[in-house]
Amino acid sequence: MSNLKEIKKRINSVESTKKITRAMKMVAAAKVKHSETAVKASRPYTLELLHMFQRLLNSVREFSSETIKIKYAIDDYPNLLKRKEVKSVGIFAITGNKGLAGAYNSNIARAVLNEIHEYQKNGINVKVFIAGQKGISILRKKLADIGCNIEKKYFTAVDEPTPIEARNIAEDLAEYYVDGRIDKIEIITTKFKNMVSYSVDKWQVLPIDEVKNEQEKISDNIIEPLMDFSPDMHHILQKIVPMYMTDIFYQSLLEAQASELASRMTAMSAATTNAEKIIQELSIQYNKIRQTSITNEIIEVISGANSL
Repeated sequence: MSNLKEIKKRINSVESTKKITRAMKMVAAAKVKHSETAVKASRPYTLELLHMFQRLLNSVREFSSETIKIKYAIDDYPNLLKRKEVKSVGIFAITGNKGLAGAYNSNIARAVLNEIHEYQKNGINVKVFIAGQKGISILRKKLADIGCNIEKKYFTAVDEPTPIEARNIAEDLAEYYVDGRIDKIEIITTKFKNMVSYSVDKWQVLPIDEVKNEQEKISDNIIEPLMDFSPDMHHILQKIVPMYMTDIFYQSLLEAQASELASRMTAMSAATTNAEKIIQELSIQYNKIRQTSITNEIIEVISGANSL
C-alpha cells in the first residue's frame, strides 16, 4: 500500500506541474503572436532608416558642432561619428526577466562570454550592460571572475519594449562613448525567425564606419545621388543619429522579446508533453501494483476458504 500511495502522490504532483506548464504555454503563445506582429511591422522601417542613414553619411564630408546646441550625449553626433581607436568595448546584452524558456538565457550568456573572451585576447577592455534579471543572475559571478563589471542593469525594457526605454538605453551608452569610456558599442540579442526558431545575433552600433559597411550590403552597392539638405546637414544629423541609435536598440528589444516568448512556448509545450508521458507511465505502474495486490488478496481468501 505504501508504494501505491507514493505513486499516487507522484501522479498528483506531475498533474499539478502539467497544469502550470500548459498555462504558461498558452500565455506565451498568446503573447508571441503579438510580439511577432510588432517585430515584422518594425523591420521595414528599421531597414529604410538604415538605408537613409547610409545615404546621408555618404553625402556628408565633415562633422561639426559649431552651429548646434548639445544637451544630451546622444545629440553629440560629431563625437558619436568620429573615428576612434578601439581600446574598450561596450556590450549591451538582452536576456529575459523570467526563466522556463529553455536554453534562451544561457545561449545569450554564452555568446556574451565568448565575445568578451575574444576581445580580452586582443587586450581590449569590455564593459557590459545587461537587460533582464536572468542575464544578471547567470553572468554576475562569471563576469567578476574574468575582470568585467556590469555597468548598468535594465529590467522594464525587456517585458514591454518601448521607444522611450530604447532611447534611455541608447543615451546611457552614447554617454559612455562620448566620454571616452568605451570606443565601440555592440548589441548581443536574438533574431526572431518563427515560432520555433531564433538565432543569437551580434549587432554593430558604433563606430559608424563598420555600420556603413553593413549598410552597403543591404543596399547591394546601389549608387545613390548625393542628398541636398534643408536647413543644413548638421541639424539633420543631430536628429537622425539619435533616431538611428534609438531604433536599433528598440528593434533589438523587440526581436529579443519575440524570441524569448517563442522559446518559452516551445519549452513549455515539451514540458507538458513530457508530463503527460510520465503520468501515463506512473498510471500503468500504479495499475499493475494495484492489480497484483488485489490478486494476492483473492488468493489469500481462496486459500483460507480451502483450508476450512
